[in-house]
Amino acid sequence: MTIATQPRTAAAHPTAATSTYHHHLGTRVHLLPQTDQLRALHTVIRDRDARREDFVFYAGRIIRLLTEAALNLLPFEPYDVTTPVGRTYQGLRFAENLVGVPIVRAGESMEAELRAVVPGIRIGKVLIQRDKTTKQPRLYYTAFPEDIATRQVLLLDPMLATGGTALAAIEVLRDLGVPEEHIVFVNFITCPEGIAAVGERYPGVRIVTSAIEEGLNENAYMMPGIGDFGDRYFGTDR
Repeated sequence: MTIATQPRTAAAHPTAATSTYHHHLGTRVHLLPQTDQLRALHTVIRDRDARREDFVFYAGRIIRLLTEAALNLLPFEPYDVTTPVGRTYQGLRFAENLVGVPIVRAGESMEAELRAVVPGIRIGKVLIQRDKTTKQPRLYYTAFPEDIATRQVLLLDPMLATGGTALAAIEVLRDLGVPEEHIVFVNFITCPEGIAAVGERYPGVRIVTSAIEEGLNENAYMMPGIGDFGDRYFGTDR
């Protein structure tokens, strides 16, 4: 995992949001290493003609990388074990209980990879959708462990564009007593505007992402973009 720096493409699209997002980079925003392998994976899933099975498979590989990077940000405590040859290994274990919280529906695409990496992890749910009339995010449903305020939260959602849905989900967690510093937002793809929106209101929330786009177009679509992640993953785009 590396700490993000401003992508070269962002400089060609200067906006007020871009400068604000750049201010919030550092230890708060964690961009996966931009390797040739990651770029090759993105090439498959960004292709508008990609088959659904290919989209799901290669997206899953990136989600696994994001999950591992997010876990690296959580607190650990010393934990010693005895090896098969009778020696002591001075190891570590997670210091606090974890909970994964996908934002339904698209965030559920990330749940399987999290369960594969952390078997038995508790899972919460939050359903937030944009009101067709007001265009504002509206909370419809939540389901959380009773002790969520004492847990480290991995908030899962593949898209962070304007930031409206993410902000609403974080507000729900904060109202339940979860400290900002206990929330890691695991995100597949984002843009300067989304990073700025989250950073301005909740500077303690850390973001792990695999790509920072150039920005949003006039219709609030990320460019160059990936389409509607949930529709493409669950096969409802055709």
